Amino acid sequence: MRAVTSLVELRVLEGPNLYFPRAAIKLTLDTGVLSDAPEDAVRRLATRVGLTRVRPGAPGSGFRQRAVLRVVEQLVRQVAREAGTTRLGIRVRPTSDSARIVVAYPWRDRSRARALGEAVAGVLDGLPARTAPDAAALEDLVADAAEAVRGVEPGPRPTTIRPRVPVVAVTGTNGKTTTSRMVAHVARHAGRHVGWSNTDGVYVDGVLVEAGDYSGPSGAGRVLAHREVDFAVTETARGGILLKGIGLVHNDVSVVTNVTADHLGLHGIDTVDQLAEVKAVVPWITRKDGWAVLNADDPRVHAMRRTTRARWWIFTRDPDGPAVRETLDAGGRVTTVIDGWICVLRPDADPDPLVELVEVPMTLSGLSRFNVENALAAASASLAAGLDRDDVVGGLRDFTPDAEHNPGRMNFFTVPTDRGPVTVVMDLAHNEVGLEAMVEIMRGVRSPGGRVLLGLGVVGDRTRDLIESLGEIAGRDADLVAIGHKAKYFRDRTQAELDAWLREGLGHVGVGPDDVASYDTELESLVALVAQAAPGDVVGLMCHAERQECYDWIASVGGTPDGTEVLRDKVRAARAAQEVQAG
Repeated sequence: MRAVTSLVELRVLEGPNLYFPRAAIKLTLDTGVLSDAPEDAVRRLATRVGLTRVRPGAPGSGFRQRAVLRVVEQLVRQVAREAGTTRLGIRVRPTSDSARIVVAYPWRDRSRARALGEAVAGVLDGLPARTAPDAAALEDLVADAAEAVRGVEPGPRPTTIRPRVPVVAVTGTNGKTTTSRMVAHVARHAGRHVGWSNTDGVYVDGVLVEAGDYSGPSGAGRVLAHREVDFAVTETARGGILLKGIGLVHNDVSVVTNVTADHLGLHGIDTVDQLAEVKAVVPWITRKDGWAVLNADDPRVHAMRRTTRARWWIFTRDPDGPAVRETLDAGGRVTTVIDGWICVLRPDADPDPLVELVEVPMTLSGLSRFNVENALAAASASLAAGLDRDDVVGGLRDFTPDAEHNPGRMNFFTVPTDRGPVTVVMDLAHNEVGLEAMVEIMRGVRSPGGRVLLGLGVVGDRTRDLIESLGEIAGRDADLVAIGHKAKYFRDRTQAELDAWLREGLGHVGVGPDDVASYDTELESLVALVAQAAPGDVVGLMCHAERQECYDWIASVGGTPDGTEVLRDKVRAARAAQEVQAG
């Protein structure tokens, strides 16, 4: 039997995905045999599958690429029809490789749906290279493919879950973990039994019941398997949507925090616009009577209002922007900031002031622009999910930026040294936006004349451009940089590659190779930076791999987490000193 070579990948998506709001098969096909074939060959295949008018174009041309998309789409439809499926939705897309395309179609019967994809690839494999196929041979090739599909048992149905409790689904590039943690915290404050899934694991009422990355489709299932759960919050990551689909038929409230460059070059997603299309799946499947909570300050996110059936609830730092007027005119809701208060706007009503920013610890007295946005998103989602206003206010007031409530995200510590106490900040800061947000915070709590000391690191599944950009930001904005590597997350890179690319970026802004030390671990870089810090300095660590080890070391040297009042005092002291210096 001739080996199948046209089928690059066949992926079973168990739930809503980039292509359909239900389970689908995604095929990646190598169509080189059609891309290079004579025009007559393309016409003959098109005619056999019922496509009577097609412009093949010259081999390798743009016209040929588009013709191949049409012919393969019709090939899938014709094989399915002859196998007994009369109606089939199909999506066909090009990729960055002109010889490869993606074909997707929904499925009800797993085995037969897989067989259809394999049969279509078999037809492509059966086409002669660089010559036109004999009409009779082509007839048999397609007919045999349909017969093979027809002979396969249907197989199991999709496992997509129809939720029995309210579900808040949170996605975005930055802020989704913090936002989802805040929503879960507010729901617990309201007395709900909360299940929550994210990249760290599955939590029930704040207790980790299963460790691991559950930001994919299995996370929702694991949460809802706990019968005591009556309110679910799911962190929905890009990878889960692309590789498995979303595990739920729908959500009641969706949240999209933002879309920025991250994980590009993976799974066919090469641009920020394509990434936004992936994130848009979450509001796409929000119930019609639910709410899509969208960041109106991010144009790509705000545009998602046009693809969701749900009602709009935007959040924005600009209370007078056109997005506010449009949303209210459409009967939607707005959460924004007026006179330092988080406020909710409704059509034909006065603003409802919920809480002052200075009373929301995560905003660091309003200093953290990104956490202001996360607080706006969390307040919106909580209210949209039907939680009581007083519980939303109370939850925002007692959710703190520490290892208890928000591990790994903007955690502040005071660490004693021989020269005096030093402030340490730990954050994931996994891309440019995250790193800029972290530096913004560090500058906001340092004393005049104090330095920003940064432990720089990156995971391996980022593009070289992004890695170099992180080096540029670090070299531009920090006074001292040390590289702390993350061996657990090198992925397909080597430590030497990542080190060289970070140094390349540092060099773009004039930081020489002798000015930056490299360490094998995040912890080693933290220890080295604290040893060089003086009172008034702020040490920041981009921490991903050794969060607990760093917490333990800080505790071992007498360091303590900064509570709400301590952190507020640091912000106020730094702000007052800066005002005195400026005046």
